[in-house]
Amino acid sequence: MAPLITHIYTADPSAHVFEGKIYIYPSHDRETDIQFNDNGDQYDMVDYHVFSTESLDPAAPVTDHGVVLKMEDIPWVSKQLWAPDAAFKNGKYYLYFPARDKQGIFRIGVAVSDRPEGPFTPDPEPIKGSYSIDPAVFVDDDGEAYMYFGGLWGGQLQCYQKGNNIFDAEWQGPKEPSGEGVYALGPRVAKLTDDMRQFAEDVREIVILAPETGKPIAADDHDRRFFEASWMHKYNGKYYFSYSTGDTHYLCYAVGDSPYGPFTYGGRILEPVLGWTTHHSIVEFQGRWWLFHHDCELSKGVDHLRSVKVKEIFYDSEGRILTEKPE
Repeated sequence: MAPLITHIYTADPSAHVFEGKIYIYPSHDRETDIQFNDNGDQYDMVDYHVFSTESLDPAAPVTDHGVVLKMEDIPWVSKQLWAPDAAFKNGKYYLYFPARDKQGIFRIGVAVSDRPEGPFTPDPEPIKGSYSIDPAVFVDDDGEAYMYFGGLWGGQLQCYQKGNNIFDAEWQGPKEPSGEGVYALGPRVAKLTDDMRQFAEDVREIVILAPETGKPIAADDHDRRFFEASWMHKYNGKYYFSYSTGDTHYLCYAVGDSPYGPFTYGGRILEPVLGWTTHHSIVEFQGRWWLFHHDCELSKGVDHLRSVKVKEIFYDSEGRILTEKPE
């Protein structure tokens, strides 16, 4: 399967249907001499492009709308515009993005536009109470919007084990708790205010349960635990929370009855691709369901130079997502 975009490197695709088209909001990889490390310094991105297409036929053209937001336009940012997401509500389009502030701590910002393709104007400060990376915003059928976020290691989620907004630099050493009886750190969720620019409530930790025990997934269960790349979609009235397992390179999902969870682990969506990271989105378009993801085939395995791909996914009669293999 060929990449959707080949003239620049793109990763972490957030796909949405706006105005009858697919809009893709990815991060923008660039060349760097920074060596691979667990803090992710090699992912040194400085701007965002938006892409759109009217069809997911492989021959259909994909339009690059150019740079819609860049680092120097965001007063609080020092570096690393990582994986973004977008949402629509009340006639406005919102671009959510993580970046390091002037103290090197990841926060989440928001930028606003009248058009899905931007350009986007950023708020001068990050969202109050935001931290870590990988924001994913889900607008439910009743119009309420929720942000899901968090990522381990370089994403700094492990630095908040003493509570929300308590950044503990000592946790920069141990990547995460481990050992028998220790549960995995969960992603975070908070409802957004009606104007989509702040949290309307305290941030909550999401619980992902193991189906065989009904208890939270263990920290050392690397095949199933949450690592990064939150995404939420709804199918047949159920909430599907999907995510990356990190060092085992799976995309997995869990199912619940509420946008807050708890969610019960359901299985794998995608087997490992070429490259270290796995980050995705899932969207229904023209009556079919699509998985957007990335790999490093175009760059011949260079981990920080990734390319967006898409493939159709399927559910069985009981709502389970069938596992796909990379192409």
